[in-house]
Amino acid sequence: MSIKKGIYAASMTVINKDLSVNVDATIEHSESLIKNGCHGCVLFGSTGQAQLISSNEKKKLIEKLSISKFKDSFILGTGINSLNSNVELIRFAIKNGINRFLLGVPAYYKFGDEGCYEYFSNLIQKVPEVKFLVYNFEKLFNYKFSIEVIEKLVKNYPHNCLGLKDSSYNLFDKIKINKDFLIFPGSETKLKSGLEHNNSGIISAICNVTAPLARKVYDDFHNKKKQTFNERLCAIRKVFDKNNLISGLHSFMSTEDEKYKIVLPPLSLLSKEQEKQMMNELKALDFYPERKAA
Repeated sequence: MSIKKGIYAASMTVINKDLSVNVDATIEHSESLIKNGCHGCVLFGSTGQAQLISSNEKKKLIEKLSISKFKDSFILGTGINSLNSNVELIRFAIKNGINRFLLGVPAYYKFGDEGCYEYFSNLIQKVPEVKFLVYNFEKLFNYKFSIEVIEKLVKNYPHNCLGLKDSSYNLFDKIKINKDFLIFPGSETKLKSGLEHNNSGIISAICNVTAPLARKVYDDFHNKKKQTFNERLCAIRKVFDKNNLISGLHSFMSTEDEKYKIVLPPLSLLSKEQEKQMMNELKALDFYPERKAA
C-alpha cells in the first residue's frame, strides 16, 4: 500500500508514569484520529517524541500496530540518527507489514546536499523496498532540503522517494516534480494555499486536536465548496504556535484526560501561566478539548 493524499496527524505518544511508552494508549489515540477525520497518522515523528524513545519500545509498538485494522493508514518516523539503526528499525517495520516512512537526516551534524543524498542512497541500497517521505525541518535537523537534492532522489529512486513533509516551508509552493509526488506542508496555515499549489494535504501536530476541522477544509477544497472553516483552523494553529507544540498539545489534552500529562525529559508541560493563556485564547475561538470542531 502506498501513501495516500489527505489529512495526517503527527500523532502524540502516550507516556507511562515510569517514562515508558504506553503502547496500547498510543495506538488507540492514533486510531481515534483516523475515526475522527484524518486520512492517516504519522507515529514517531517529532510530535511523537521519537528522538527520546528507545528502539526496543518502538519495536513493541510496531508489533502491536501491525494488527490494527488501520495499519495501511499509518506512516512511521524513526527518530534515529544512525544509518544502520535506521535500517534495522525499517527492516523490522517492513517485516511487520508497514513499509511507509517519514525520514529526516541525522540531526546536529553539518553537511550539505551531497551528504544528504549519500545518506538516503545508502539507506535505499540497504533496504530497497523502503518507501518514504523526506522530512524537511531545518529547526530539528540543522539542514534544509533543496529542490535539487529532492529531484535527484526522485530521479534515481522513483519507487522509494514518494514525497515530502515540508516544515521549513521553502518547498511546498515551489517544488514541481511530477503529478504523483506527494507534498504535505506541516501547518494548517499552509493547508489551503498548499492545495492551491497542488499539494497533497498536510501532516500536522495540531491535527491531534483539529482533525475534523482540517478534514472539512480539505474536503471543501476538493468539492469546490466555499471555505467557511479555514480561518478558524488557522487561528487555532496560531495559538498553539506561541508555545512548544508538544508541550501545548499535552497540556491541552491533559485538561480532559490525565494520561497525556507526562512527556519525556527534557520536555515539559506548559507552565500554569502559559496554559491559562493558551486555554483562554482557544476558548475565545470556541475551541475546547475533546470537542468535535466541525
